[in-house]
Amino acid sequence: MDDDERALSPQEMLRLIEQQETAAAERFVPDPVPHFLAWGVAWLAGFGALFLHYGLSGRPYAPVPAWAALTVLWVLMAAALVVSAATMWQLRSPVRGPSQERGMMYGLSWALGFLGVWTAGIRFGQQLPEAETGLLWAGLSMMTVAMLYVAGGAVWHERTMFLFGTGMAVLNAAGVMAGPGWHALLMAAGGGGGSIVAGLLLRRARRR
Repeated sequence: MDDDERALSPQEMLRLIEQQETAAAERFVPDPVPHFLAWGVAWLAGFGALFLHYGLSGRPYAPVPAWAALTVLWVLMAAALVVSAATMWQLRSPVRGPSQERGMMYGLSWALGFLGVWTAGIRFGQQLPEAETGLLWAGLSMMTVAMLYVAGGAVWHERTMFLFGTGMAVLNAAGVMAGPGWHALLMAAGGGGGSIVAGLLLRRARRR
């Protein structure tokens, strides 16, 4: 009897099913690792530059001007946004159903969340000193990001995403209370570093 005609053993059938499930997941489920790594680098370098500008005291330092720190942050965030958009584009799968609909609604929630951030920042930022205006924008933005990560972890039952969002929310709140310098440090180390660690953990989980 040829190998093609031989009945598969239960172990072989199970291995074949697992291989097909892995292939389907790689084809239809977007890989979140580039998203986490891109934003991790953006926050680590961007908020790190802001920390070098403010220091723990919150007083601006001349050697690192605000425009330079903000340029680093915004350029890297723009690059991370492109990576995230490419990740969300993978949701345009030929398979239609609740999973794709959830993904599209989740992507839309990011735009709506930051619409609220821009509205509040423009409305109230003009009434605050420069350092406090920056803290308002950063605090609102990172809290929105944290809550969307928490929501995403709940929607897709992804524990790493949920825990990362929870930790970021706590660090963001602590940083806002402590001041601009502390907030920049916590977002660089906890937000940026935490995102990189989360991405590496997800990569290892996907390989398994």
